[in-house]
Amino acid sequence: MDRYVQSIRYPPFELEHVNPTNIPISKATIDNFGMSVTNFTIGSEDDWFVQWTGQDEQDAELLKLECEITDSPPRFLTDTRVGWFIRPDRLHNISRKLIIPTVTLLILSLFVHAIEPGLVEQGIIGETIAGSISIGPLDYPRLLFYTFPLFILPLVFRTIANFRDFNRQKEISESPYEDPEVSISADRGAIDIEVRKKDMGLQLIRSRVQVGVAMPERSSVLATLDGVGESIPMQLSSKKSVILEPLRIMEKGDWTQTIDSTTEFTLKMPSDQWPGTVYSSLIAIHWEVVLEFLESNGRRIFWVLPIIMPQSEEPTQILRAPVISGRAELSDL
Repeated sequence: MDRYVQSIRYPPFELEHVNPTNIPISKATIDNFGMSVTNFTIGSEDDWFVQWTGQDEQDAELLKLECEITDSPPRFLTDTRVGWFIRPDRLHNISRKLIIPTVTLLILSLFVHAIEPGLVEQGIIGETIAGSISIGPLDYPRLLFYTFPLFILPLVFRTIANFRDFNRQKEISESPYEDPEVSISADRGAIDIEVRKKDMGLQLIRSRVQVGVAMPERSSVLATLDGVGESIPMQLSSKKSVILEPLRIMEKGDWTQTIDSTTEFTLKMPSDQWPGTVYSSLIAIHWEVVLEFLESNGRRIFWVLPIIMPQSEEPTQILRAPVISGRAELSDL
């Protein structure tokens, strides 16, 4: 029986504001009761880091995890990463880009109001925007009535986008498309896809493979950090979400263009040599295929399903972990 050492420093939700070296590496040993896993390293110890190696004598004092090693996706992944998905509404990104300019404009308007007597005296601004407006017992800067509507514009856009996403999720959940019948043959060199059957209302246009490290189970993480915010903008609480949550360490292969009449094609592999499929409570390497369909109304919808990638013969190493945002609207599915 082999024993492995697993080490991971997984990026938090708001990774832009976190220095990886401030987060300790979670490290533990795990017994192998049947599945052999080739050693791999993703990233470096002074950055985001995932490593699976054989145990040495110096690792004897590490915490031992009692969990299964398997190549079958666990339920939390099959519940959240298999089926029909959509991209979040584009207004989410527009809203995010407007936040800094509108906040800056609001602060600038308050500053101008504070020094406006001098500006009026020098003729830099006129009476139209200077002064205050009385509403009830309080006075409000006149300039604020021009800038405040712009300040709340990102919130309005975000609200509209959330309700658009909500309505489309509800529509798909209540009247889902027929699941396509897909046959996949995966090896270390290529992934061959055959789409045997699909819904008549959909046109297959392209496909790709993506691979990443799933978030470790909280109970198995010795010391970690998680951010706050929405990974998925808005979802139905009573049903499975149809917006795919990003894996924060992830690489995507290039899209393979297809035509609807072509049912067999080969996907392009990611540029780096990734480890094969493996799942434990601390480290999970997850491979999946994305099929993009065009609906009759011009909107796009995606069918996502996991694949089992064989283990490599030699140890694999990715020098820098490919980290992406934890927000679905920024992840490009």
